[in-house]
Amino acid sequence: MNKTNKFLLEAAAIFVTYFYFGILQEKITKGKYTYEATDDKGEKIYLTEKYTYFLTLVFILCATSYAAACIFLKIWRPDEDKTPRLYYISIAITYLLAMVCSNMALQWVPYPTQVVGKSAKPIPVMILGVLLGKKSYPFKKYIFVLLIVVGVVLFMFKDKGKPAQQDMEFGLGELLLILSLMMDGMTGGVQERIRAEAQPTGQQMMKASNGWSVLFLGCALVTTGEGFQFLEFAKRHPNVTVNLLVLGLTQAVGQMFLYNMVSDFGPLVVSVVTTTRKFFTFLGSVIIFGNALSVRQWIGTLIVFTGLFLDTFFSKKATKKSPSN
Repeated sequence: MNKTNKFLLEAAAIFVTYFYFGILQEKITKGKYTYEATDDKGEKIYLTEKYTYFLTLVFILCATSYAAACIFLKIWRPDEDKTPRLYYISIAITYLLAMVCSNMALQWVPYPTQVVGKSAKPIPVMILGVLLGKKSYPFKKYIFVLLIVVGVVLFMFKDKGKPAQQDMEFGLGELLLILSLMMDGMTGGVQERIRAEAQPTGQQMMKASNGWSVLFLGCALVTTGEGFQFLEFAKRHPNVTVNLLVLGLTQAVGQMFLYNMVSDFGPLVVSVVTTTRKFFTFLGSVIIFGNALSVRQWIGTLIVFTGLFLDTFFSKKATKKSPSN
């Protein structure tokens, strides 16, 4: 399979799996769970609760991804991974911190603000890829990625009346988003260094980083007591366990292709694909459900596709001009 077809296959797989992943994740985390209980008088009552066990959720995601990578490596058996262990430990820590900061930020900032912040992910990935991964990019690459980010932000940021009590102050939520972006960038930078020094396969990176994440999260679940609290929740709502396992399998398949893309094309390309995936999710909503687009959203659409076209065109042009070894 040539490089272009490989990229298209991996990108399409990431789009489809993470689209379904997002729907199921929202169903789990935003849904209301009703169960039967008994009051002080011995009468039956029905109580409603929400899912709040996010360490458990991430643990299941990492565990299923780790298991999938182990199975894949048992079947295909690539060359031995010679990546220093410290690199994978670093990736596990920065990835988990990025996830925690991003989710915690929603306690203080609205979802559109989080989207704006996380849509800028390619920027720290590129900058820290240069600083940590010793990667170099032409100046026009920075411009094209910036175009894509600006377009996605314009498209996704919904017009909404600002309540009088909300101020545009820099607070804890914004700080957490910045920390999350920094962790994303550090993860990308370490991944670039791994690719440059050891060149492991995507599944080897997936196994090692998720394996360390499972270890860290397992310790956190025991020390915080969340693991035991989740077991009680699962007894009251058995269907949540099935949904979490399906969510984990979806994540595992998506990560297979995602880590392959990191190994084949680098984390910057992955960050562009995952950012534009959100854009296509919104675009699919417009087509399927007939939601109208504002002028600003159409401008965002044009900017995104302009950035993608220019990046693709000039990348191919540079490849043709580069001498073969």
